Amino acid sequence: MPAATFIVLHGEDEFSLDEELARLRAELDGGPNAGLNTSVVDGPQTTVSEVLGAVEAYPFLADSRVVIARGLLAHLTRKGAGETGKKGIELLVQSLPALPAWSRLIFAERGKLPDSNAVLKLAADAKSNGAARRFDPPEDSTGWILKRAELHNGKIERNAARALSAVTQGDLRLADNELYKLIAFAGQRVVTEADVAQLTPYVAEAVVFDMVDALAEGRGERAARLAHRLLNQNEDLFGLLAMITRQFRLLLLVRDYLDDGGRPDADSVSKAVGVHAYPAKKLLGQVRHFDYPQLVKIYTALYTMDVRIKTGEIQPELALDLLIARLAGT
Repeated sequence: MPAATFIVLHGEDEFSLDEELARLRAELDGGPNAGLNTSVVDGPQTTVSEVLGAVEAYPFLADSRVVIARGLLAHLTRKGAGETGKKGIELLVQSLPALPAWSRLIFAERGKLPDSNAVLKLAADAKSNGAARRFDPPEDSTGWILKRAELHNGKIERNAARALSAVTQGDLRLADNELYKLIAFAGQRVVTEADVAQLTPYVAEAVVFDMVDALAEGRGERAARLAHRLLNQNEDLFGLLAMITRQFRLLLLVRDYLDDGGRPDADSVSKAVGVHAYPAKKLLGQVRHFDYPQLVKIYTALYTMDVRIKTGEIQPELALDLLIARLAGT
């Protein structure tokens, strides 16, 4: 089967998309004359005619001519592209199946293209000599982190990988950066959950998620242990209370959204309350334990406790313990 002459890479997982783009580029332009036969163009700064002209040019002392067009399809189909965008897409649909055998045109699109995109549909047609691949971030990156550790010549405990997944919230680039630092810190030993807690600055938010899970299930003792674990790691008590308050405020927003007929999926909740898809999924799981009056009562209790602390009526750490005990019994 002949190699694809055009390839569409798109999706929300920009990290994996960039890695695949680098792999393709190394595979296609690895010869001594690579620099003479490879072009990278910015979609909004070029035209379809210029892109096609570049990729159709006969390669110089090489087997292929490679053109990487970044964001071209999204630019042509954006709101306001008008007749120019429409004609650009039509020209691509007409020209792509007829590209010469040496052509390698790669569309790199940051963001998911709609299934209705004409070039994407063309790439799915076996007769077009095209190909497409969509990169979606994993709902839970724990497995990805475990495999990624091996690529970095390291090992990480599953619980540690789960903690890192929770705190990086589906951002694979961030997860990879943090994992690299953790492996370098651990040296020859396995990265532990304690390492993640010590070195990853996002761990407090993940612990707060676990605390709310425990509170929702009435496990006050576990919630208290998690809270004191953060305090023992020098987490600011007022910052911790602020995170707990923020979590219940988000739950209140999600509950209100769902009660008004909102769609119970992570993408919809993410857009409705302004959080990443991963915490949106966590919020959906937690909100099932609460009705709207309960969340209003909890939020009011948090506000009242905040006032009592700031007016000196109660010591902050005692206030936290009493608050957890009360919330666990709500």
